[in-house]
Amino acid sequence: MQVIQTHNEPKRLRVLISAYACRPDKGSEPGVGWNMARELVKRYEVWVITRTENQAAIEAELAIRPVPGLNFVFYDLPLWLRWWKQGERGVHLHYYLWQIGIYSLAQALYQEKNFDLVHHVTYGRYCVPSFLALLPIPFIWGPLGGGESAPKAFWQDFSLRGKIYESLRDLSCWVGERDPFVRLTAKRSAVAIVATSETSARLSKLGVKRIETIFGQTGINQQELSQLKQFSQSPLNTPIRFVSTGRLLHWKGFHLGLRAFAQANLEQSEYWIIGNGPERRHLESLANDLGIAERVRFWGQLPREEALSALGQCCALVHPSLHDFSPTICLEAMAAGRPVICLDLGGPATQVSQDAGLRIPAYTPDQAVQGLAEAMTHLAQNADMRERMGKAGQKRISEIYSWEVKGQFLVNLYEDILNLDKVKVST
Repeated sequence: MQVIQTHNEPKRLRVLISAYACRPDKGSEPGVGWNMARELVKRYEVWVITRTENQAAIEAELAIRPVPGLNFVFYDLPLWLRWWKQGERGVHLHYYLWQIGIYSLAQALYQEKNFDLVHHVTYGRYCVPSFLALLPIPFIWGPLGGGESAPKAFWQDFSLRGKIYESLRDLSCWVGERDPFVRLTAKRSAVAIVATSETSARLSKLGVKRIETIFGQTGINQQELSQLKQFSQSPLNTPIRFVSTGRLLHWKGFHLGLRAFAQANLEQSEYWIIGNGPERRHLESLANDLGIAERVRFWGQLPREEALSALGQCCALVHPSLHDFSPTICLEAMAAGRPVICLDLGGPATQVSQDAGLRIPAYTPDQAVQGLAEAMTHLAQNADMRERMGKAGQKRISEIYSWEVKGQFLVNLYEDILNLDKVKVST
């Protein structure tokens, strides 16, 4: 165990955070861990338990920009308990064991620091326990997701590998919901924070007493917002371009986007796909079969700056994912003034409001493809609609999805929980 402690301000309330994923140089869940800690330290003294793997990046950032009151404790499992973990392989088992491993460490820190509350931030999987719920202080769980699933009607388009993946994913949720430690975490949570209605419904069945909804797990900081606003001006040149970005996985729904683009049959239009993954060869073959290969460009994995530049050259983001929890790309597109076309499922359905994009019902693949095609056609033919939705998306990001707003949401929630706890003690 190694500890970094920055210079402390005069005594404030103390918060212990569990953040398996926490890095200042990453997006997605590592960015969630880092940005939440950065926002909370504005009000509280914050201690973060995270993996030793994140140490170098955190130390480098704090050496350049020290943050008073923000403290880190780095922990990992002994080598004999993690030799089998290689990259993403085995990450879920490692995560579970890591949660067990930090409990005694958290107990020792609590005895020394006398924290006022404890918050498990990442990973945000509702069906994996946090043993920090056993500490004798209010426990906050989330933001949580994972309760989303691909509608069964869409499985017909999946390969055997995809169907096995979805079956195992559903099975892991089923097993997790019956894990006594998950149920104990749910029972001891003062509040669970959720990002989707699907996860909220699952936590209600697990017996969580209080559930609060936050608009997505991820957010946009001021630096990112300024960077993305430079793309606010819609591209005037032809052809009209749509873009999808992310890992090329079966459940990301890129095959639906390709089918919709072919059905829309828009002249002088292009569809750009950014990212790599096991589905790339299948998607390239599909584009060829649909007769649109000459108008579809597979960019592969691009550096962040190049990916954002490509987004800026397109009129809208197409994100037909079947069970995303809290995709950052939808927020980035809205911050850049781009409408989002998505399915009315999971995180995107919460992130994208009706005035900032087009949410397509997802009952069957054919119906969804038709809806996506109609949405592409509407946006391609209506520059005023694109501009109006782009401005609405930027407004939504500033009002709901900035990290400052999310930080204030947590501060208000903490204060409410601590006040309620004081009332219970006094009575």
